[in-house]
Amino acid sequence: MKLTKTFKAFFENEKSGGLLLLFVTILSLYIANSSYAVEYIAFWEKDLGGHSITHWINDGLMTIFFLLIGLELEREIYHGELSNIKNASLPIMAAFGGMLVPAAIFLALNFGTATQNGAGIPMATDIAFAIGILSLLGKKVPSSLKVFLTALAVIDDLGAIIVIAIFYTSSIAFVNLAIALGIWGLLFILNRMKVQNLIPYLIGGVVMWYFMLNSGVHATITGVILAFVIPFGNGDENSSSYKLQHFLHKPVAFVILPLFAIANTCIAIESNWHEGLTHRNALGIILGLVVGKPLGILLFSSVGVSAGLCALPKGLRWAHILGAGMLGGIGFTMSIFITLLAFKDPEVIVFSKIAILIASLLSGIFGFVYLKFILKKKKSI
Repeated sequence: MKLTKTFKAFFENEKSGGLLLLFVTILSLYIANSSYAVEYIAFWEKDLGGHSITHWINDGLMTIFFLLIGLELEREIYHGELSNIKNASLPIMAAFGGMLVPAAIFLALNFGTATQNGAGIPMATDIAFAIGILSLLGKKVPSSLKVFLTALAVIDDLGAIIVIAIFYTSSIAFVNLAIALGIWGLLFILNRMKVQNLIPYLIGGVVMWYFMLNSGVHATITGVILAFVIPFGNGDENSSSYKLQHFLHKPVAFVILPLFAIANTCIAIESNWHEGLTHRNALGIILGLVVGKPLGILLFSSVGVSAGLCALPKGLRWAHILGAGMLGGIGFTMSIFITLLAFKDPEVIVFSKIAILIASLLSGIFGFVYLKFILKKKKSI
C-alpha cells in the first residue's frame, strides 16, 4: 500500500510525539513524588486570570489539539481512508466495537453507582501513544496496519468528542451557545464565498471559543467544528486547511500534548494507592481498556467482514487486527481528559488517572510484544 506524503508526515510527528509523551509523563510522575512535590503540584494549580494553569491547558490549548483532529478527520473524509466507504467501513466498525464494548464492561461494574458517569473513560484511544508504540516495531509493520490503526484512532477520537458533547454537558447557557453557533455560521458563509485567508477564521474561532466556554458545552468542541469551516479546496499544499494542519502538527505534538501530559500526571502517589485499584471504577477502566478494547475491535471487525460490510485490506491478517486492538487500549490523553469531565471528587480523579496509566502501560506492552512476535514469526516463515 502506497502511503501519501501527508500521511507519512502525520505518522512521523505522532511517532515522535508519542515517545516524548512517554518521557514527560515519567518525568512528571517522578517530580510529583520527589522532595519538590508540593511546589510542583502547586505550580499547576496556580491562579491565572481566574483559572488554574491546568484549566487553561485543558480548556484552552487542548482546543487547538481538537482543531488538528478535526482537520485530520476532514482530510481523511475527502482524500484519505475514509473517502472510500469500502476502505472506511473496517476502521469504522472496529472503532464502534472499541468504544461500545469497553463502555459496556465499565457500566457492568459501575451502573447505579456514583462512578457510572465514567463510562466514557475506557472508550478513548491515544493516537500519539498508539502510533509511537507501533513505530518502535520498525519497518516490519505493514503499511496497511499503520493506516488501519491511524484511521481507527481518528474515528475513535471523533466518537470521544461526540460523547463529550452529549454526555458531559451538565447545563447549557443557550444565549452563549447560540452566539457561538452564529459565529460558526458566519465562518461557514466565508467558506462558501471562498475566502482563503486564515486570519478571519482564526479570530472568529477565538471568539467562538469564548462563548462556547461560557455556554456549558465543553469549549474544546470549538476546535472540531472550526476545522470544518476552514477552506479545504482540493486539499493540496496551497489550501488553507493543509497549511493550517501542517503548521499545527509540531506545536501540538511537541508542546500542547506534552504540556497536557505534564499538568495532568503530576500525581502524588500515596502509599495506599493500590487500594483504589480494587474499586469498581478503577477495575472498569483497566478491564475496559486492556480487555474491552481488543475484544471490541476484533469482534466488530469480524462481524463486519462476515456480514460483507467490509473486507480486510491487503497485507492485513486477523492477528494484526488483534494487535491494533491491544494498542487501542492506550487511552492516556483522551481518557484523562474525559476523567476530568466525568468526576469532581479529587480522590476519584487521582485513582482514575492511576488506573488509566496502568491500563495504558499494560496495553502498550501487550500490543508491542504481541505484534513483535507475530511480525517476527511471519518473517521467519
